[in-house]
Amino acid sequence: NKHLKSQLSESNKRAEKFYKSVGNTYCPYFQDKIIFNAKGIEHIKFKARRKARSAIDQYMRLRLLSLAPKIINKSHTLQGLSEAKSFEYESINSRWQNVLRNVVHYEFIAVINKTRVRIIIKQVENGPKFFWSIIPFWKMNNQNYKRILHSGNPEID
Repeated sequence: NKHLKSQLSESNKRAEKFYKSVGNTYCPYFQDKIIFNAKGIEHIKFKARRKARSAIDQYMRLRLLSLAPKIINKSHTLQGLSEAKSFEYESINSRWQNVLRNVVHYEFIAVINKTRVRIIIKQVENGPKFFWSIIPFWKMNNQNYKRILHSGNPEID
């Protein structure tokens, strides 16, 4: 689908430019800044290392990306918390390897233009908190709800 690829490419360029301009944003819940680093934009494009998301999945997330700092900046209440051990790809002594770490995912939810959006903030060990994902949780079609694009696992969503 040539049209979709063109839209995805354009959204991708705009979203990356926007994302790089954010740097960080203040979150009232944590009373601290949330970092927008390369890991977040990478996660929006890839489910796992070298495993790209579908074009439509990327496109939907990229279109919503500009909402992430606004939602984080207005988040006073945590809606979800997930703690687990996870393999994190890290550079140790100049070599990249998977290391088992304690990871916490924090979830904030907002409804904007009849679209319910989940924002995931990630923290590895006691490191800084950073933007991890934006997930179109479900759309409201008149009176019924339709769940889309999320499995409930914050590490891959």
